[in-house]
Formats: sequence, structure tokens, C-alpha cells
Amino acid sequence: MPCFEPFPAIRYAPGTDLDAVIAPPYDVLSDADVDALADRDEHNIIHLDMPRGDDRYAVAGRRFRQWLADGVLVVDGSPTFTLYRMRFADAAGVDRDLVGVLGGLEVVDDGAGGVLPHERTTPKASTDRLDLTQATEANLSPVWGLSLASGLTELLVDPADPVGAVTVDGVEHIVERVTDPDRIAAIRAHLARDDVLLADGHHRYGVSRIHRDAVRAATGRSDTAAEETLAFVGELVGEQLSIEAIHRLYHGVSFDELRAALARSFELSPADVPTPDTLAAMERDGRLVLLGPGGSTEWLTPRAGAFDGVRPLDGAWLEQAVSGSPAADHVTYQHGLAETVAAVEAGDATGAVLIRPVNLTEIERTAREGLLMPPKSTFFTPKLRTGFVIRDLRS
Repeated sequence: MPCFEPFPAIRYAPGTDLDAVIAPPYDVLSDADVDALADRDEHNIIHLDMPRGDDRYAVAGRRFRQWLADGVLVVDGSPTFTLYRMRFADAAGVDRDLVGVLGGLEVVDDGAGGVLPHERTTPKASTDRLDLTQATEANLSPVWGLSLASGLTELLVDPADPVGAVTVDGVEHIVERVTDPDRIAAIRAHLARDDVLLADGHHRYGVSRIHRDAVRAATGRSDTAAEETLAFVGELVGEQLSIEAIHRLYHGVSFDELRAALARSFELSPADVPTPDTLAAMERDGRLVLLGPGGSTEWLTPRAGAFDGVRPLDGAWLEQAVSGSPAADHVTYQHGLAETVAAVEAGDATGAVLIRPVNLTEIERTAREGLLMPPKSTFFTPKLRTGFVIRDLRS
């Protein structure tokens, strides 16, 4: 089972306007978003997490150390955990109160167990996160893990020492510091009872493994801070989690070819232009939706027996349906109904398939059976904010 350790958290100094300095995760930001955050405050975390210009990683590292020296950032006086709560209404209007804990999650070798991936990852050529980690010697943003140890939520429900809160787009983000040794020990022991499933941040976790190995090679030690990485870990429970779909965009193939490939496994029938109600109907009726040029919209109803022996995941169904066709090698991923429709309308994709969110039963099955879902199977919302807690890697 994985180790989950407290550490002396680096935080913005008391009295800081957190709304001015906290940012969304780097991988959901456009260039315009980065510009707006950078202009918002000279100490916004984006200046560290997404540096710009020549020698940007070294600049981020120097800036990080300067902020510490100037007291912009301060360090907890002892190892702590941080409770992170998100209160929000999901896309269906259901009120949710999610709680997890920020700490140092053990970095394990690929396939070693303890910390489990839940989906295959798509390749990323950029070394951006590795270069940034090495230059700053810090974890700036957390990966998101789901503990399979039932009962974790009970240990996290009671409040701890307030640190701060921000409300963004209707989501209340609240952080609290856990300093009580008994409570720290209880959380640590509970998380050591079962595996942690990676929900978001597979690439960042992989970067942490590369960095750990580099530190081991350079120091000959296996007891440094690089042995863990910053992680938010909550319990795998349905009433807390909000999971949305990541739809499929197809390129490099004609729409007729895409449609013909899908017709081998699905019955196609006319559908109205998609709305949020369409997504609900997909869930109710067990169907997908094909979007094409000129507003073309069709239901995709699985043919009898077409997916016998295939896991009940829309992503897996589509992989099988287009296997052997040009569409198989030209797929990208898009969250959001409006964004997916817009991509097809703008000609940025030949066509698209709307899929349904993965349910909690399949997510837990993935973990327990050591299986992997297709890439981009789940989109956990809301996204964690960056900047509430930074973890130093120098020790």
C-alpha cells in the first residue's frame, strides 16, 4: 500500500488575497487565460506554474526562491496535511460537498501497485513539467487520487485550522491546515490501508517518477522528498464525485468513412441538434451521438452482439468500432458539449461522437482488476486550483 506523508507546506502568507493569486491547473488554460492571470497580480501562481520568455524555467526557479525570501510565501513550522473542500452544484444541479486531503503520495514504479493508473495515457512530447520541476525543485500542483480505503471521508469531515477560501464560477474552494499529531497519524494510517487510484494527473505523476530516479542517481539516496509527490486524495464515493464525459473528435478521415466505420457496430438514426437534454437521453437510452458537417446529428445505437466481450465503456466501444479504419489513428479529445459542437462546425474536426460519463462501478472495477480504460475516459470536475499548497523537493 502507498505511503502518504505530511510535509511542511509552502503557502501564501496570511492576509494574501487568495482570489488574486490562485489559478486553475495549467492544462486547462488558454494563452489568453494565462495573460489574464499574470496581469491579475505579480505574485499569481501562474508566474511560477506557466513561466514565459527565454530561460523561463530558470526564471521560475529564481522567482520561487525570491518569493520565499521576501515572505510572499511562507513555510509551515511542522509537517502538516491540508484539507481541501469543494462545494458546488454539478451539471445536473445536484449539490455536492467534496473533501480530500493534500499530502505527499509515494512515487512508485510503473506496475508496482499501490498507486494505480485508471486509463491509458496519450503521449506528450513536451518536457515542460519535468523542466519546471527540476528548475523549481518543487511540486506546484497536485495530482488527484482516489483512495479505495472506505471511511476516509469520516476522518476529513470535521474542520481544521482555516487557511483560506475562494469562490470561482460557483465553486467554493476551502483549505484547512491539519496540525494535530493524532489526526495526522490517523489520516496517514488510514490511507496506508488500500490502493490509491489516479483520477487526474497521470503525466505529472510520471514526471515525478522521472525526477525521483534522477535524484536517486545523483545522490545515491532513496529517502529524499522526491520519493513522494504532491497529491490530493479523496475517497472513491459517488455522492462526492462529479464525472463528465470527454467526447471524441475525428480528423484525417472523410465523414463518409467515419460513418461507414461506425455503422458496422451501430445502427444510425436521425437525431435533433444536441442540447444538454440529449446527454440525459444518452444515459437513459444507452446510445451515443454522431455529429457531422452542416449540423448533421444521428443516434448511435449499439447493434445486438456488436460489443460482446467488450467492457461497457463508450471509449472502448468506439475503439473497437473504428478499429482497422483510418479513423482509428486520427482521434482527439474534447470536454464539453458546446465545445465539441463548435469544433465540428468550425471544420476543426471531420466529425465527433458524444459519449457518456464513466460510472463509479467501472472506475472501481478498473482499480480492483488492474485494468486500464481508454485514454481520456473521465473528466473529474471541478478542477483543483493551483497555489493553495506547494511542496518543496529540496530535502
